[in-house]
Amino acid sequence: MTATGHAVIGVVIAASIGDPVLAIPIALASHVAADLFPHWDPGTNRENKTHSRFFKDGVVDVLTSFLITFLLVTFVFPQTNIIYAYIIVFAAQFFDWASAPYVFLKINNPPVFKWFYRFQKTFDNRLDKPWGIIGQVAILVALVIFAKLI
Repeated sequence: MTATGHAVIGVVIAASIGDPVLAIPIALASHVAADLFPHWDPGTNRENKTHSRFFKDGVVDVLTSFLITFLLVTFVFPQTNIIYAYIIVFAAQFFDWASAPYVFLKINNPPVFKWFYRFQKTFDNRLDKPWGIIGQVAILVALVIFAKLI
């Protein structure tokens, strides 16, 4: 799932669960659950992209995730503390952040970066455009609506 998708899930968790002792593990688990869902992300068809294009797509996705987090907290979940929301969003994106040094910069020392990458590959279920985006957006919109109604 995109960093933006994980951010939306993180915001919903932050808005729904005020206790970080519960919210952080749930956000970590949400990353695995979200990546099991067939989805498109900047790494889809990576073998057909230049490293520069892959990196730029990733940066745009992360910056979009920061903006979406801000907008959701400001306009949809205004009762949620913005700092708390960003902490939970970071937890929801953690596996991607932990593997980014290996994926984008080829850093393998310490080898934990590569371990996170290999771990993620075990549950990452990519689906190309358009359905990988359509399905992801539909699930995220439904999740936000459900959280808002509760």
